[in-house]
Amino acid sequence: MYARPFIDSLDFAQNGKHISGELPVADLPRLLEILENTQGVLHYTVQGAVDKQGTHFLAVGVVGQCRLRCQRCLNGLDYPVRLETRLLLRDQASLDALDDDVAGGKEEEFDSILADTHLNVLDMLEEEILLSLPIAPKHELGACQATDGENAHREEKSPFAVLAKLKRN
Repeated sequence: MYARPFIDSLDFAQNGKHISGELPVADLPRLLEILENTQGVLHYTVQGAVDKQGTHFLAVGVVGQCRLRCQRCLNGLDYPVRLETRLLLRDQASLDALDDDVAGGKEEEFDSILADTHLNVLDMLEEEILLSLPIAPKHELGACQATDGENAHREEKSPFAVLAKLKRN
């Protein structure tokens, strides 16, 4: 086991700091609930920066693969994770105002998170990964073995097979 990285998000962004590393899928408890198995490693980068308007943000990237469960056949489905996002750092008051704007029909281009002096990087990454995954992952049409097998089995036991036998007699 290793130490979980924590950052002061505003200081991290203000000073343009950067961290990267490998993240075993097995270390993400909320993600484990939707995976078929715990194998795999995700590679991440977090870069702090300040834009021209003075807005502090974190540029987050995650690359790797995880094994989800197909909702058609319930077998494993290799799903590539390729996540690149910008998270704006806000104080609680501006997040509350942003919630009011979204309710009023205005939307922001980038997601925002609460600026934190003790931000748990792995929790933030896990949240972004979960948000990027499909709600109901499925194999491509025709790729599910269970579905194809069921169709073949149905053709063998067609209710019209009995009528075909009567027609021959």
